[in-house]
Amino acid sequence: MATGVLLLLLGAWLGGDALVRGDGRTPWLSLAGLLATVPVVVAFTLRPAVFAGADRLLVRNPFRTIVLPWASVDGARAGYSSEVLAGGSTYQLWAIPVSLRQRKRASRQQTRDAAEDVSGYTSARAKRPGTVSETDRAPSDQAIDDIREIAERQASRAGAQGAPVVRWAYEVLAPMAAGIVLLIVLAGTG
Repeated sequence: MATGVLLLLLGAWLGGDALVRGDGRTPWLSLAGLLATVPVVVAFTLRPAVFAGADRLLVRNPFRTIVLPWASVDGARAGYSSEVLAGGSTYQLWAIPVSLRQRKRASRQQTRDAAEDVSGYTSARAKRPGTVSETDRAPSDQAIDDIREIAERQASRAGAQGAPVVRWAYEVLAPMAAGIVLLIVLAGTG
């Protein structure tokens, strides 16, 4: 997100300077370039989010918004990417990135804990045998477990019934398309 904000600030600085101080076609090219690139930066850095409410899961990806009532969620998994299975389709969760490095770190910590004390009771970090603490899991795996748990718990609610709804993010796609069209027109009239 910080990179996205920095890119937007850089674009505002350079594009704004070209709009104010440019002459001839430069302001128009700057405007077209900003219209084409700002929505893409916002879509991939600031837009992705996952919201788990009482009745539904809202997944906001770069170019689509998916509303999944909890009853329609068949499962969630984190392999090389985080995914939710619902209504016979698979939806990516861009806001929950999977880090193989964090998984390895968590696995090494679990191995160290197991080697430290075989009984599981005399260690300073002792816990009940067979349980895994939140610090022993990668954040993406913990988030997927939380989504599974909420889906199981909330699926029977009356407000959690329904089918998945997928909507294109026209608020991102329309300005991007306008900028691309304007760039093509400016290039064609050269």
